[in-house]
Amino acid sequence: MSDIPKPEISPAFTLEDIRKIRNWKHERYKSMTPQEICEDTRKGAERFFARRKPADPAMLAEVERRLEAVRKKYKKAS
Repeated sequence: MSDIPKPEISPAFTLEDIRKIRNWKHERYKSMTPQEICEDTRKGAERFFARRKPADPAMLAEVERRLEAVRKKYKKAS
């Protein structure tokens, strides 16, 4: 895999930062095979999901309740 250093990202996360990230990824990926790119993407996703907090079950239940209310409302309107 490539050892190109990560770009410096500003705390404001501007469009320029997005461009830096895109250019950095392009430089890293242009020398990789499709399998290496998939492996790199999979590792990044695993790190992301490992750091992500699990969803609060009460919040999920509330979201589902609200979605069901909207579904019923639109079903009656049809």
